[in-house]
Amino acid sequence: MKNTSTLKAIVAGGGTGGHLYPGIAVADALADLVPGIQILFVGSQKPFEKQAVEKAGYTHKAIAIEGLKGRGLLLKIRSLAKLALSILTALAVVIRFRPAFILGVGGYASAPCMMAGMMMGIKTGIQEQNLIPGMVNRWLGKLAGRAYVSFEKTAEYFKPGKVKVLGNPIRKSLIEEAGEDRTGLINKPFTVLVLGGSQGAHAINKAVIEALPDLEGPGEFGFIHQTGLQDLEETIKSYANWPGSSDVRAFFHDMGNQYGLADLVICRAGASTVAELTALGKASIFIPFPHAADNHQEYNARALEEAGAAEVILEHDLSGAPLARRIRHYKEDTARLIEMEKNAGKLGKPRAAADIAEDVLVWINYNCKRQ
Repeated sequence: MKNTSTLKAIVAGGGTGGHLYPGIAVADALADLVPGIQILFVGSQKPFEKQAVEKAGYTHKAIAIEGLKGRGLLLKIRSLAKLALSILTALAVVIRFRPAFILGVGGYASAPCMMAGMMMGIKTGIQEQNLIPGMVNRWLGKLAGRAYVSFEKTAEYFKPGKVKVLGNPIRKSLIEEAGEDRTGLINKPFTVLVLGGSQGAHAINKAVIEALPDLEGPGEFGFIHQTGLQDLEETIKSYANWPGSSDVRAFFHDMGNQYGLADLVICRAGASTVAELTALGKASIFIPFPHAADNHQEYNARALEEAGAAEVILEHDLSGAPLARRIRHYKEDTARLIEMEKNAGKLGKPRAAADIAEDVLVWINYNCKRQ
């Protein structure tokens, strides 16, 4: 018999898009399975979180909290004091909202609500995006009832009985958009998609600009380049006299479409980007962010490189002329490019969000029928 009571859930965490957007993907999947479900996002006070959550159609509750890692003693003491207060605030939120379960998506902002849920005896699970779990998820994962991870190797950090290797959730709309029919495109150049994350990446922007003079064959190459706001004006000027096609913007709101047009992606190796590339079967050159926590971006990138799905160039080795040679190499070696795409696709888990949502409902014994 179908459960007719209103199901409520909390998605806890954020701080970065890499934590937040997988949570939104799972929320969307839950909403597909359980129409009328009430989902509350509880996270940090960063403005982008509230904007992203509300744009997706959900409610966001901010809790004042600060991270501990990399801080001096006095700042750590202040952060611990804020953590204690934030747990009390989270307890009030949880008592008032009464969720059936809480999913922590990582980042220090997930801790107060997850701890409050554990104190209340509410079922809690974590979702870890990276190959090497972050500090908060490593700790919370010891106490939570479920640990949803993206890589097989990540399962080693959690007890076998609770871990599920289901992939990093991405939104269904992005997959659908990327898969739209583009067979009508005539004489399309070899198209390179350049991404530095939502804020752009100066080192990648600089290297691509330096590579342009070596990629001037008429009609050979096209670039789709997400620069971030800081480098937008300079990058636009650099493409002005370049003979190939280009689409240069600070940020793309239709990433599925841009992925669909791309033959090769040059990008950072954040967990969400890696998940998108594998789900869509895209060949890539990774330039990992060298200052990422626990060097997780290089670990993410190396996992794909070892599988033959990508190439890794460390930022200190990055420059224009060698990058141009690698771009031209992949244009000319079609067989290698296709092999990379196939290998990326083998790693992809486009159903990650749906699989996590379905497992959560089974775990909490909620009966529903697929709509």
